[in-house]
Amino acid sequence: MRVLKRFPVRLSDRPDHELVGVIRMPELTVSPLRSILKRIIGAMLALLATVLIVYLGRDGYRDANGDGLSFLDSLYYATVSLSTTGYGDIAPATSSARLVNVLVITPLRVLFLIVLVGTTLEVLTERSRQAFKIQKWRTKVRDHTVVVGFGTKGRSAVNALLGDENVEPDHIVVVDTDQQALEAATSLGLVTVHGSATRADVLRVAGVQRAKAVVVAPNRDDTAVLVTLTARELAPKSHIVASVREAENVHLLKQSGANQVVVSSETAGRLLGMATSTPLVVDMVEDLLTPESGLAIAERPVEPSEEGGSPRHLSDIVLGVVRDGVLYRVDAPQADAIEPGDKLLYVRKVTSAETIER
Repeated sequence: MRVLKRFPVRLSDRPDHELVGVIRMPELTVSPLRSILKRIIGAMLALLATVLIVYLGRDGYRDANGDGLSFLDSLYYATVSLSTTGYGDIAPATSSARLVNVLVITPLRVLFLIVLVGTTLEVLTERSRQAFKIQKWRTKVRDHTVVVGFGTKGRSAVNALLGDENVEPDHIVVVDTDQQALEAATSLGLVTVHGSATRADVLRVAGVQRAKAVVVAPNRDDTAVLVTLTARELAPKSHIVASVREAENVHLLKQSGANQVVVSSETAGRLLGMATSTPLVVDMVEDLLTPESGLAIAERPVEPSEEGGSPRHLSDIVLGVVRDGVLYRVDAPQADAIEPGDKLLYVRKVTSAETIER
């Protein structure tokens, strides 16, 4: 009676090699010509090593001519051995014929082997590399950001993280069910997880329990509520930011554990209404929300020389004071005097040098 092997049901309990295709690590883009050149160089290095081994141990070899092995004989032996040609009824006997075999025939054999088995070997080695990189990543990933949904909102959030927050791409994990969206995320150098974020084991594979922040940006509000509830259960200390389309669902996200909720439809609608009468105000808001150029809203710690003073008297345009994790607007009584440990939300000018550097 044959016993069927049982695999773990939960993704997070499966070994790393079974997660290839679920987790995808970013790859460096290499041109086909460069890839072939690397393979040829590797084959030549292997050939050179074999020649040296044979030549150094030439006393253990016997030639059919009985005159011992020269360096050319060692080179010939190495080439016919590595190319799996072996010894047949026809074999080069003269030095010129052997030299032609080494310089012409062998490169053709190597090229043939590359074309014939290169694709198969690349698939196998790529899967092994992915499994190794997944194992290494799952062991070391800490304090990263998990982005659920890579639609318009998710992509904008990632662009803000990469641009204004200077987050490294390998510290961002995108979870989505759309393969095209995951391909777009991979092209940016992001780690991707294929699956529904409403499932706890998919979020575990993304390392949400060790994540610093979670961005919930699906296309449906009910999905956002379920993802937020699941993420909060797995990551009690993570900062969860969620997006909803309707304001009436904000309280559901808050009750589910979201630290902050952004209402996408109302925000867009408010800007559309303002644009009909005060279009320049909308231009200024877009400028503040675009970190690449112009003005941007940023946060910085207070300097010792600023302690005890008023944020209104600083050279920077201060919008608010963050104290013990609580934001006070600049016109609030708590923000009259700057205290040690405070942070300032201010309007920062993005210079051309910063734009070029990014």
